[in-house]
Amino acid sequence: MTPLIATHATFALIATLAGALALFAGRQTAPILSLHRTAGLVFVLFMIGTAGTATFLRSSNALSWHGFSLVHLLIPLTALGLARAFWHLRHQNIAGHRRLMRIVYFGACVVAGLLTLAPNRLIGRWLWHTLSAI
Repeated sequence: MTPLIATHATFALIATLAGALALFAGRQTAPILSLHRTAGLVFVLFMIGTAGTATFLRSSNALSWHGFSLVHLLIPLTALGLARAFWHLRHQNIAGHRRLMRIVYFGACVVAGLLTLAPNRLIGRWLWHTLSAI
């Protein structure tokens, strides 16, 4: 595992955990130090890091184009989703913010995380090889 992949995986794991905490913490009345806001900020920062490191990762499968695969479409979609979610927050559209943050979380963390476990991916190969040895 290269340092880039390790960094990307670490960012993604922290973002997934922080995002789950932010989604389920709910908004408390003290906005400055609320668990929701703090976990949400950690989620956003680590999602930016995850998307940033993903731009340098290249795929070698047959479906890739110059090293970019369909999963790379999550990079601009994540960036746009986060920007739009904050736009909704700035305009006090809490329902729009909540909807977009859920979409970003489930699309970029859950779906991409599950795709990582495919047998033809690096972490998936490692996981399935380890499980088959048990």
